[in-house]
Amino acid sequence: MQGPAAKLPAPGSLGAWLLATRPATLGIAVAPVLVGSACAHLRGGFRLGPALAALAGAVLILIGTNLANDVFDFEKGADTKERLGPTRVTQAGLLRPSAVRAGMWTAFALAALCGVYLTWVAGPAVLVIGVASILAGLAYTGGPYPLGYHGLGDVFVFAFLGLVAVGGSEFVQTGALSPLALLCAVPVGALATAVLVVNNVRDVETDRVAGKRTLAVRLGRSGGLLEYHLMSLLAYSVPAALVLARRLSGWALLPLLTLPLAVRLNQALRSGRGAALNPLLKRTAQLLLLYGLLWAAGLWQSAG
Repeated sequence: MQGPAAKLPAPGSLGAWLLATRPATLGIAVAPVLVGSACAHLRGGFRLGPALAALAGAVLILIGTNLANDVFDFEKGADTKERLGPTRVTQAGLLRPSAVRAGMWTAFALAALCGVYLTWVAGPAVLVIGVASILAGLAYTGGPYPLGYHGLGDVFVFAFLGLVAVGGSEFVQTGALSPLALLCAVPVGALATAVLVVNNVRDVETDRVAGKRTLAVRLGRSGGLLEYHLMSLLAYSVPAALVLARRLSGWALLPLLTLPLAVRLNQALRSGRGAALNPLLKRTAQLLLLYGLLWAAGLWQSAG
């Protein structure tokens, strides 16, 4: 929900399109590619070209998914004038639904072009990964059985913004997927899921009215809080476990520098409600990006 003094961009303007992409969330797509590229470096297989193409593709798929979510939630009645979250361009009348759909397909088409290059350098398995990722982005709030409306959004985010994105980024550079990369993907998927949890905890009441049965609606606010705490715990347990198991060097503990921030965010979620959680949504996404940068740096140094 925008504050009374907030100024919205003009309808149809570049500012409206920028708002539609949800720039504060795009770090969610950047972090897994950084971590996957660091995993490729661990195996001596880092390649800049495929890494950049994977980064562009991941960001474009997330933009397409954000646009799909914007228009599909509006059409399904989940986004109304009672909305507590940040402004959505379709509901606010800043962009026509047809325009948002066109933007969605454009983003996915540009992502597909990145996929063409990655398929050329890494083989047809990349085609499967790319198609599955785009379909998942559409199915999150669209189609006959939208994942986000049936409590499966958390699984989708953990799988595609964690395991698939990290593992796929390593694969396009090395031609193989290592078990270590999947383990390194777990913290990324956990914190990406935590971003979704903030959104769903904030919207428990409005989602319930709209018939959107997110996991937070099914489990209640307390269940959503517990999920956020568990995702945070998982994110910080994995680096420590991998260092203790001597799979990685002590450099892999770098992400633990963000632990004080994570503790504050967990406390803020417990005390905040409704629109007051909007800053927490952005800060959790920022935590993921910072964690991802440090995690990637630690993994990179572990190869030395």
